Amino acid sequence: MSGQRVLIVDDEEPARQGLSELVAGWGYETETAANGREALERVETFAPLVVITDVIMPNLDGFQLLNQLREENPDTAVILLTGQGSVDAAIRSVKEEGAFYYFEKPIDMRKLQLVLRKASEYSSTRRENELLRRQLRQYGAFGDMVGNSEAMREVYTLIEQVAPSAVSVLVTGESGTGKEMVARTIHKLSPREDRPFIAINCAAVPETLMESELFGHERGAFTGAADRRMGCFELANTGTLLLDEIAEMPFLLQAKLLRVLEDKKVRRLGAAREMDVDVRVIAATNKDPFRAVQDGMLREDLLYRLNVITIDLPPLRDHREDVPLLVQHMIDELRQRHNKSARLISIEAMEVLLDYHWPGNVRELRNAIERAVIICEAEQIEKRHLPPQITGQPPSPSADAVMIPIGMPLNEVERRIILCTLARSDNNKTRTAETLNISLKTLHNKLKAYRKAGEEQID
Repeated sequence: MSGQRVLIVDDEEPARQGLSELVAGWGYETETAANGREALERVETFAPLVVITDVIMPNLDGFQLLNQLREENPDTAVILLTGQGSVDAAIRSVKEEGAFYYFEKPIDMRKLQLVLRKASEYSSTRRENELLRRQLRQYGAFGDMVGNSEAMREVYTLIEQVAPSAVSVLVTGESGTGKEMVARTIHKLSPREDRPFIAINCAAVPETLMESELFGHERGAFTGAADRRMGCFELANTGTLLLDEIAEMPFLLQAKLLRVLEDKKVRRLGAAREMDVDVRVIAATNKDPFRAVQDGMLREDLLYRLNVITIDLPPLRDHREDVPLLVQHMIDELRQRHNKSARLISIEAMEVLLDYHWPGNVRELRNAIERAVIICEAEQIEKRHLPPQITGQPPSPSADAVMIPIGMPLNEVERRIILCTLARSDNNKTRTAETLNISLKTLHNKLKAYRKAGEEQID
């Protein structure tokens, strides 16, 4: 209990001294005050987590003290001690005015010890969350990005240096680390901030449509082209274009992209003439780009054209000290979006988040906090509100687990995991690919192979 301070307020000296000695014996640091006005002075210098106050006192009674503390020190928990005549008022103070608890005299000391522990934990949590909010306001955010670790400050420095120019940028990092957020932050800090920002996921567009998506097409350019359509380069003209998962772009199309980047001209499919475009290109990949070149997925000349500046985003497990700031930022945002009451997270729940390894990085953290905000009906998120895979609780075998007998061939293990994940995602292939941390193109290829093997039920 070291550092957990409790202020005892009572106009009767034997009562306040006796209670102070008892609470100190439980391991708390205590001070006393003889009335409400003296208590307010002590609060300023002593900064208690909890105030235990008698209700009937001269010079500012317990109810008046509670009201002033709610206005000036809302993070301090207040426990009221009341006689028979003021029980109804004490109940109203708990329900309507924010008192943490009330005890009717004579006090049940065993119950007081339990309530005091909960009150100090609650007050401590509120103060930590308020500290996180202040840190966010002061220096924990950079554009849309949140974090104050050394690793993230290095990222911020690079963004700040590269944003004013028009050079190409390559953003690398594992899935879920926030590569698109980096691109949007660069755009917002650049002279192009009031111009278009267009993003395309190269892994999510079928190969047959990718060229049209990038460069556009004229009416009748191919079967199904009923109207003229602008491509991403035209839509992003004078602004910024994010080519996400660039290593998943069809290899032959990469040569055409390289020419557009060098000539700053684009030709719609079926068009007779080229048009000038002024587009700042930011590319992103969750693969090692040089390994992608070796594997024949990415053209070397395209890599060097895009790789003027590289920003490598660290995985969340390498900057876990940013988790509390990220969590508070997410709670503040998501509680408003979903109109929920959660605004704090318990110390126990935060410790669970800090201990977790975060294979899905910031995206996984956000999903976990969004789930907690939605299902939490109170002000404080607890450990039980977090997903089972994070808390270490065993998931339901029928719902969230795949049974793999020992000795099953690896290709069959992979097949079973993919199909079960697809079923759990309501046949949503994009969500399935994200869950499995594979590209949409890879998933389509796997499903196509399963269909050829005779599993016609796969669509």
